Amino acid sequence: MPIARRRTKTEAADAPSADPKALLGYYKDMLLIRRFEEKAGQMYGMGLIGGFCHLYIGQEAVVVGIQSAQQPMDSVITSYRDHGHMLACGMDPKGVMAELTGRRGGYSKGKGGSMHMFSREKKFYGGHGIVGAQVPIGAGLGFAHKYNKDGGVCLTYFGEGAANQGQVYESFNMAALWKLPVIFVIENNRYAMGTSQERAAAGELFRRGDAYGIPGRQVDGMNVLSVREAAIEALDHARSGKGPMVLEVRTYRFRGHSMSDPAKYRTKEEVERMRQQSDPVENLRKMILDGGHADEDALKAIDREVKAVVSEAAEFAQQSPEPDPSELWTDVLVDA
Repeated sequence: MPIARRRTKTEAADAPSADPKALLGYYKDMLLIRRFEEKAGQMYGMGLIGGFCHLYIGQEAVVVGIQSAQQPMDSVITSYRDHGHMLACGMDPKGVMAELTGRRGGYSKGKGGSMHMFSREKKFYGGHGIVGAQVPIGAGLGFAHKYNKDGGVCLTYFGEGAANQGQVYESFNMAALWKLPVIFVIENNRYAMGTSQERAAAGELFRRGDAYGIPGRQVDGMNVLSVREAAIEALDHARSGKGPMVLEVRTYRFRGHSMSDPAKYRTKEEVERMRQQSDPVENLRKMILDGGHADEDALKAIDREVKAVVSEAAEFAQQSPEPDPSELWTDVLVDA
């Protein structure tokens, strides 16, 4: 099942975002992430997924909007809330779910779990469990794109909590100094691990690159078309040799920070209000219906197709064998 198709080299950067076919594609992509994450949460509750598990429910418009503007040579790196990014990169839902359950058919052979999956084929370089640690690596990927002259840009995702980490600003400095093709995407879901942004971060996050001459933009992360528009601008900026850009994408997670988080630091009324007013999947669904781009039956058919893909992934994950104990000693060292 295709998801979040990247632009080809020949496609115009300003292709009409409201094209009915494109809207239905975004809806399908976002719905796949939503249904996948709902199933992952269910399987975690059943004890089929162990360790840490951070769901992307509520933030789907961010990665789908950005991914829709990318080109095949671009790379992606993100934090531990990474399942949506994997699916948006085109990674097989079966392999992602199998990794969540620690099975041999997973992308890291069952040894990485939720936070540590990679696919060099899809140019997805992780899932990283250490807060902010992926940002310097993203700058390094941008350096590789520039060194290899492949025209690629690295999309480096991190949260507003990680935006206060020192290595982020070391990366900003190097990326600006060398004009690296990197987009620093701050997924601001407002609460980090449990502390609100207002209590933890001074100033506007999209201005954090000002001291280094890095332009920034704040974006409505609950609207996939707004995200896509900003992504097109940022990618064209970086790809043209002007260096990095910061996107602060204001979003909201509907679930806790992780599966072990009761999320008592915010009220049920606040979460319910956000669900009713700002759910990115439901708002896009309404846009499609109100615009006459598809009817209820067509959207229900998409939902059935998505649910079938997720069910197949869950079945594959449970049927895939566990890694052999000898795997503990593989992929640890490499002969250079």
